Amino acid sequence: MKKNLLFTAFAAAALLTGFASCKDDDDEIEQVTDENVVDSDASAIALANGIYSQLQPLSSSFAFIIELNSNKLTSFEGEEGEAGPVNSRFEQQADTWYQVKIFNRLILAVAQANEAIQTVSNSLEKGKVTQAGYNAAVGKAKLLRGLANLKLTQLWGEIPVFTEEGGSTTERKSIDEVLTQVVKDLTDAESLLKDYDGDPRVPSKQAAQALLARTYLVWGDNPLSYDEVAKIANSQTDPAFTTTPAYLEKAVEYADKVIASGKLALANDYAKLFGREYESNKTGDNEHLLTIAHDGDAYDAQGNHQTHCSWTFPFQNGEFGEGYSQNHTEVSDDDLYDDWKAEQPNDKRLVKTYYTSLTNPETGKTHTYYSPIYTPINGKGVDESYDNSINLEITYNSVDRIEVRYAEVLLIKAEALVQLGRNSEAAEPFNQLRTRAGIETVEAPTFDQIKREWDYEFTYEQFSALNSYRWKDLISSVKKVSGYKHFTNNWESLATYTDSQKAYFEKIHNHLVAKYNNVKGKHYRQPIPTGLTGEDLGIAQNPGY
Repeated sequence: MKKNLLFTAFAAAALLTGFASCKDDDDEIEQVTDENVVDSDASAIALANGIYSQLQPLSSSFAFIIELNSNKLTSFEGEEGEAGPVNSRFEQQADTWYQVKIFNRLILAVAQANEAIQTVSNSLEKGKVTQAGYNAAVGKAKLLRGLANLKLTQLWGEIPVFTEEGGSTTERKSIDEVLTQVVKDLTDAESLLKDYDGDPRVPSKQAAQALLARTYLVWGDNPLSYDEVAKIANSQTDPAFTTTPAYLEKAVEYADKVIASGKLALANDYAKLFGREYESNKTGDNEHLLTIAHDGDAYDAQGNHQTHCSWTFPFQNGEFGEGYSQNHTEVSDDDLYDDWKAEQPNDKRLVKTYYTSLTNPETGKTHTYYSPIYTPINGKGVDESYDNSINLEITYNSVDRIEVRYAEVLLIKAEALVQLGRNSEAAEPFNQLRTRAGIETVEAPTFDQIKREWDYEFTYEQFSALNSYRWKDLISSVKKVSGYKHFTNNWESLATYTDSQKAYFEKIHNHLVAKYNNVKGKHYRQPIPTGLTGEDLGIAQNPGY
């Protein structure tokens, strides 16, 4: 068997033009030379850090699939035929930009991880790096490769699996095969990486364990196969929800490892989890477990925290707005705020997740965001963590992206236990979130309460569609928009609107109706896209596209 040489940057790019294989069994074994090694531990870690160059541009972009493909978010980014509105309306195709960008960047992240693993392994063999250097670099590369492949399979189903050992870049593997590779990578990372030390920018043993818990929860909820999606591709009926208990037990096991480490905790103040002065555990609360750094990309509109695009034009909107500019993404309707407030009026998370008013520190004016003036603002995208931040953050785009919070570990454990029928055991991790939020605890959470808790805790943190895929309720959850204020055809008669407001809410109305009419079974996965320059990747298309 040939053990392939590293992927160069050129070779990584070539993956996206459909090269079929990373190995040739008939080739002779490649020799390790000074040309395919690094000369120090620092260089080894720098090579692994290069993988982030593919992940950083996706930080906000994930929301344009994961949140727009839900009942919660609507896009005003560009004309109706552009990528944001197309996703908001469930009209995405193989050439839709966000699908193209995310799929290709994740594939490149895998390719760069392969390069790093092979090169650092060569370097250890040649005595150029220490065992500690190898552990740090390869552990990081394997964690990031596992994360990239997990996101790929969650969004696209069966995907090619290729490593430094070989594999095809066009042949789709079963989801079980993909997740087996993800688990292998994350388990290797767990054994190689050090304990969490308070810096979530540095992948840790506990970060690997948390991602393993996430992976096993996804696997335990039996992701739909290609054939299963094909059967419902043109239907508006959700498939049945089923589980594999053995994988759910593993989700509990790995969540418990993180919990038992004693390294993580919930922050005291939920509002102080988001923003530049709170990013990447700056407050020392130890809730941020894994984050993607965004220092140095001050004018890079590609990067930034998950929800930045919900606050694109500070204080040009709402009451006192000048010009009524429209943000790239908008809360779908007042009902998302209203329903939560009716259910849990004292929930401390509500006031951070949805802003219905906000004061501009430069003018002293309080802007209102509620119809008929506007819809509520996604508060997690508004950085209030430093002086005048809400006016300046649009310029800097520099808030680190949160990939894993400790809260997710607790909720994964609670959900897996509930799915296993051990509801009373789920109360302890579940109630930790409720206690921080200031709402009532329960003796044994139900599955419906678990689902709602994901909304309360993680709305607009890029879980919405992924959770609907797991729970097999994508269609029914999206169809909730039929009860929203501006879905009805007589919305204009319900209040007095200015011309600018009427144009805004007409777009909200049109997108809600499009979501309701267009969502189908095929949307349990995304279309296999073209390459970054429009080329065919040679990967079989998903059903219905």
